Amino acid sequence: MTYYIKADKFFYPYHTLSGGYLEIKEGKFGKHRQEVPKDAEVKDYTGYWIAPGLVDTHIHGFDGADVMDGQSELLDKMSQGLLRGAVTSWIATPLTGEHGRLREVCEAVGNYKPRVTGAKIQGLFFEGPYFTAQHKGAQNPAYMTDPNVQEFENWNQAAHGMIRKIAVAPEREGSIEFIRALTKRGITVALGHSNATLAQATAAVEAGATVFVHTFNGMSPFNHREPGMVGAALSLPNTYAELICDGHHVHPTAAKILIQSKGAAHTVLITDAMRAAGMPDGDYMLGEFPVRVEGGAVHLKEGDSLAGSVLMLKDAIKNVVDWGIATPEEAIMMASLTAAKSVNIDDRCGQIKEEYSADFIVLGPDMQLSEVYVDGERAI
Repeated sequence: MTYYIKADKFFYPYHTLSGGYLEIKEGKFGKHRQEVPKDAEVKDYTGYWIAPGLVDTHIHGFDGADVMDGQSELLDKMSQGLLRGAVTSWIATPLTGEHGRLREVCEAVGNYKPRVTGAKIQGLFFEGPYFTAQHKGAQNPAYMTDPNVQEFENWNQAAHGMIRKIAVAPEREGSIEFIRALTKRGITVALGHSNATLAQATAAVEAGATVFVHTFNGMSPFNHREPGMVGAALSLPNTYAELICDGHHVHPTAAKILIQSKGAAHTVLITDAMRAAGMPDGDYMLGEFPVRVEGGAVHLKEGDSLAGSVLMLKDAIKNVVDWGIATPEEAIMMASLTAAKSVNIDDRCGQIKEEYSADFIVLGPDMQLSEVYVDGERAI
């Protein structure tokens, strides 16, 4: 089946096309053309923009479900729910946990046979357990250990090779050797939940680490005499910096500084959402910790520190535009192509490109989400 999308703008990876028609053929993107055959089926989105489906590379939960639940029906629930946030591809993210439990989660994701109508799980991101207790955030330090390649191999085997990314604190013993070993295997290594100095973070990047986890949060802050992990994120070239733009985790001015420093090609908008995302305010659990959701923010009940988010990625791209710190093109790039590139899945998602699955979103000029398509079929 072939049809054509008519719209005001089409957001391609490195340029925006105005007007015309985008061909959708057998669930894949086709060519962009100025005219279509006389008898062609046309979906008319005049007044709207067409962008690639968003890619969330750091997300724990949604709609009351969590990756750590380790249940395929709940993964399905998340995949369906994430469409409401304009997400068509995501990286399932477990928390630091008991190491045997993490293997069970790997098996659940590795064996998951998704419904094709929801957002697509493109891999796993292990946020931990190789962190420092000093910047534990809402993760349990009881399970934090030094990096171990054999342990990682066991997890990845259970996940049928689906682990795309793992985060470590570079000051942990053996981290440099671990980073080198995993980078050789094609795994993306990220740095986070760490008290590392600039020198330690730089050594980790030189060993192959390429991503900074939710920049500014859970890392040694910038100081003019010791720039720390934040200084490394801002200054080291050819690295990606994750950013939570919900207005609670990072001040808009700090977000602006990061985007100005890294550019849209190296800033990755993420949600770090937990199970209460898409749900009403109230009391929830994040891993083993009770949390309270109120006014768009999640706080630990004990200690009151931020504990993940309830952000939807569609709101993150709207926020950075509304804050005046990114253009619509930059916002979309940071939540699609750049996100996909940061974990090496840009060969299958994150861009409008011929022969790619037709996963795309329909936006109004005010950045409000209107519709979502997966494999060329309207899903929302």
